Amino acid sequence: MTLSSVQILFVLGGARSGKSRYAQARAEAISGRRIYIATAQAFDVEMEERIAKHQAERGEGWETLEAPLDLPEAIVASAAPDRVVLVDCLTLWASNLLLADQDTEAQTERLIQALGRVTGPVVLVANEVGLGIVPDNALARRFRDIAGRINQATAAAANECVVLFAGLPMVLKGGK
Repeated sequence: MTLSSVQILFVLGGARSGKSRYAQARAEAISGRRIYIATAQAFDVEMEERIAKHQAERGEGWETLEAPLDLPEAIVASAAPDRVVLVDCLTLWASNLLLADQDTEAQTERLIQALGRVTGPVVLVANEVGLGIVPDNALARRFRDIAGRINQATAAAANECVVLFAGLPMVLKGGK
């Protein structure tokens, strides 16, 4: 399980689908320096605990860069032929942009432009949030729509897309 010729791998899945574990394993199969770009922000104790658990699961050998809003810049600055970049996750980035009242369409375009300029492998993780019921409030519907648009744009830019269900990967694009 290596990226080999794949420059950009996009990993999707629902909550607790195994997507982060899968993405990390794929990234670790690539030689070179490992950069983990985290988009999460710890606004409460529960989120602090989640972040700490993810850090412990990654173990040694990962350099962590926090980029809750400036993700495109962090990707361009980190990606290189001798490095692998793992971004976890685009859905939290979408939430951060929404809460910061950012222009999500412009930011998505900046992300896609950044992915077009990378010179090393990048693995991106996102939640698939469009498979459930239609949310009952405008903010939740807006978030779902933003996350879906970011996922569509990222999938189009990626060389390989994989979705996980119950820990099982299914190749949507590229792959073997």
